[in-house]
Amino acid sequence: MKFEMTLFYKSLGFLCVLCASVVNGFALDREAFTFTNYDLTVQVEPEQHRLGVRGTITLRNDTQTPQKIAVLQISSSLDWRSVKAGEKAVQFVTQPYASDIDHTGGLSEAIVTLPQAVAPQGTIDLEIAYEGTITLDATRLTRIDTPVEAASSTDWDQISPGFTAVRGVGNVGWYPIATEVANLSEGNSLFEVLGRWKARESASRMHLHISVSRDDGEAPQLLLVNQASCQVFYEAMGRSSVSSADCTYQPLGLRAPLFVLGTYGTVDRPSIRVYNLTSHAASAEVYAEATEKVVPLVTDWFGAPREKAQTADLADPQAAAFESGALLLTPISSDNSKQAGLAAAHQLTHAAFSSLRPWIEEGLAHFAQALYVEHEKGRPAAIEYMGLHRFALGEIEATSTVPRSEDEANRSLVNTTSEELYRSKAMYVWWMLRDMVGEAAFKKAIAAYRPEQDKEPSYMPRLIAAQTQRDLEWFFDDWVYRDRGLPDFKVESAFPRKTLTDSFMITITVDNLGAVGAEVPVIVKFKGGEVMKRLEVRAKNKAVIRIEVPADPQEIELNDGSVPESNTANNTFKLEATDK
Repeated sequence: MKFEMTLFYKSLGFLCVLCASVVNGFALDREAFTFTNYDLTVQVEPEQHRLGVRGTITLRNDTQTPQKIAVLQISSSLDWRSVKAGEKAVQFVTQPYASDIDHTGGLSEAIVTLPQAVAPQGTIDLEIAYEGTITLDATRLTRIDTPVEAASSTDWDQISPGFTAVRGVGNVGWYPIATEVANLSEGNSLFEVLGRWKARESASRMHLHISVSRDDGEAPQLLLVNQASCQVFYEAMGRSSVSSADCTYQPLGLRAPLFVLGTYGTVDRPSIRVYNLTSHAASAEVYAEATEKVVPLVTDWFGAPREKAQTADLADPQAAAFESGALLLTPISSDNSKQAGLAAAHQLTHAAFSSLRPWIEEGLAHFAQALYVEHEKGRPAAIEYMGLHRFALGEIEATSTVPRSEDEANRSLVNTTSEELYRSKAMYVWWMLRDMVGEAAFKKAIAAYRPEQDKEPSYMPRLIAAQTQRDLEWFFDDWVYRDRGLPDFKVESAFPRKTLTDSFMITITVDNLGAVGAEVPVIVKFKGGEVMKRLEVRAKNKAVIRIEVPADPQEIELNDGSVPESNTANNTFKLEATDK
């Protein structure tokens, strides 16, 4: 009886500890630790849809207080096997955690009790092991009523005998992460959580040894990763074969490590390698040739590519494209090949220029796409292309849910985790800077950039300012260091008069109703043509410009679309005929 009572109390005590850990999990600071180093061995078995991982991770306490509890998260389709510190098993409790940062809509969360509290900025190494399957799963999309076919063409990640493609955090948690909940039904929640994670891990290191075993007698599939410096090996042993890759991401930057396995043909050119499915061989040739034609443009602006761009074919013709660094995953069809130049401008810019700052890294890649359109079809077409980003940008600026003082800091380009801001808004910022300082000065600033020297937000603005005599501090303060919304221009007044030479001089006063300044194009239209000049109008301020035209002015148009505005309905000003 005494033995039974002792056993009962021990079991009760364990249950209390378990329940307390799970309950406390709801109040956990899941983002207390930054994962500064990964050293992982990854075993992939396509026939079993299986992934097994063993290795070591290093966590750093980035809070102001000692931390005794760490949270480790992987995809809900994977199971934790062990967690050790110093070769000794540590206590941990696993629980499901709903989050759309994984394609299954959930994570398998390990709440780990560390051997001792980790001091602020202190680190701890953990040896981990987990395994499971990764199959096609679009639960996070179908549960918000996305049609099944569309959902599967977006969340196409899977391990299978015929084709394997597994993207990283934000799609599949195949390596450990630690984030707060992300919910697709709550606005930009997923992108904000994902952005914070990438920002925290941007300076981290990851070493991967990926091994793929096949026992079906088929030839080894090509193993692709989004890191150019990887060493890839193939070994055949009778009916069995092993493909492996040894990769180091240092630093991770904005790249979420991924791997792809497929039976690919290859089209190799000096600046790009295209991996195509057999039926898409001809389209791959067209794609590669179109990419090579973009190289001179990218080289002129950003320098020669430092790594070879890669494009890998996706089997589903409707699959959503995905890019990471200089690797693009996309269906390669005759239709997509026609758009290869646009994608190539983005890819090749990443291959030529890198930065740990998203507004520079991604903003310049999107700016390069606008440059490509301008190069091919002219400035109006480029501005029309940028306009595709303008609506989403306007929506973000109009729906701020936090106090404005916090908004200015958190959503500034130097701090934002919003993809729409560090891609779309940054693209506009680079375009406006090019217009303001000129192409020659702009290119010199880009050429002077060194990512290892970029230690503070003002580094790039200083490089640009050094190439011009203009005062640009107000521009960087309004557009880069702060987010005060968008400008709103209107013509307050316009007074034309005829000159002694029978031309017309028109004096125009422009009012900026917004809290952000910009240099805006002012276009005066007359019968048979138009004249455009640029005018700097600071936030909540007015400015005057005089423009001479050869005939009676009929209309004034503010902004050719190159400056994003909160309101464009008041950009046109009609003029009556000037008295003779």
